[in-house]
Amino acid sequence: MNEVDPAAGSFAVRAAELDAGDPLREQRGRFVGAADGSVVSYLDGNSLGRPPLSSARRLEQFVTESWGGRLIRGWDEDWFDLPLTIGDELGGAVLGAAAGQTAVGDSTSVLLYKLVRGALALRPGRDEIVLDTDNFPTDRYVLEGVAAESGATLRWITSDPRAGVRAEQVAAVVGDRTALVVLSHVAYRSGYLADAAAITGIAHDVGALVLWDLCHSVGVVPVELDSWGADLAVGCTYKYLNGGPGSPAFGYVRAGLLETFVQPIWGWMGRADCFEMGPGYQPAEGIRRILSGTPSVLGMIALRDTVAMIDAMGIAAIREKSVALTGFAIELVDDWLVPLGATIASPRDPQRRGGHVTVDHPMFREMTPVLWERGVIPDFRAPEGLRLGLSPLSTSFAEVVRGLEVIRGELAARVR
Repeated sequence: MNEVDPAAGSFAVRAAELDAGDPLREQRGRFVGAADGSVVSYLDGNSLGRPPLSSARRLEQFVTESWGGRLIRGWDEDWFDLPLTIGDELGGAVLGAAAGQTAVGDSTSVLLYKLVRGALALRPGRDEIVLDTDNFPTDRYVLEGVAAESGATLRWITSDPRAGVRAEQVAAVVGDRTALVVLSHVAYRSGYLADAAAITGIAHDVGALVLWDLCHSVGVVPVELDSWGADLAVGCTYKYLNGGPGSPAFGYVRAGLLETFVQPIWGWMGRADCFEMGPGYQPAEGIRRILSGTPSVLGMIALRDTVAMIDAMGIAAIREKSVALTGFAIELVDDWLVPLGATIASPRDPQRRGGHVTVDHPMFREMTPVLWERGVIPDFRAPEGLRLGLSPLSTSFAEVVRGLEVIRGELAARVR
């Protein structure tokens, strides 16, 4: 290993310089464990973000003061409107969405189902849903289930696992039978960043609606739902928004659709005058109609801190650091891992790359548990991809060097 030590030193020096010049460097100290060295290198912020220190305090205060002190009165005083209040905070800070179009509640899978069924009802006489073969499993499974129960036909785009869905591929399959196009803004495997505005325009040209899955882009890539003309969107809040394990997802429905949009899971929280407890279901006005049952208040309040942080820092600055982090990681992979047989399975063009980098090697499956034991935490995606999820607010350039140096050592020990 001695022959690569000079390169390691050179990259470490560069990382120190990049960290010193990073406008977001002070933010790392606002996250539990990010600056104390308890983990050698956390490279999985695209699966689960670190908790902000302020969220730990917020949760404790909620239990002791709001829940413990106000008890059931909390619903009338604050909690009942939180799905919409936090939805508007999300919309303004990270979704490019005007108020009144976003609500928080349910999981991504449940919200996806509700929005897909509601969208199909808005396009009677059309029976095709466009999706791609390498979209996140939940998206594919939910759409397969909707097709089975509704009689809709799935039109599959064969997408490259090392890239994603291109606008021309969408144009080739949509037509007068297309009701809905469902795609991910950032591909979960490769990190490919789709041209959302162009694809949305293509779908609208044939009269179809578009639903964007924002799980791997929200909080790390600029999203402009209103200016894209997007119809619907879903996304989770536990990745770059740091809401915590299982924190509830969000759903977006364009204002122009809300008056006639009806989702299929009719629960009391989404009914007009829900405390009337009367017979029959009448959907509430506005975005509240996408809600069903009682939301998890504890599950949604933690994400407010990261949303406020992003709003203060600006998504442009976060994106700039994300591009720098992923570009630096690719340099390290090229220098340290490619000579050992690894290949980069993400776009090299930063304009087409989201917030994570995937590297392929047949040894990565068996290596991942060993890396975790050593305090280096990426994640593995079959068949042989190691994903490096670099969260700009909590990840340093030095952390990337430390992690990839350990990965290099473990890989070298297996291939030489």
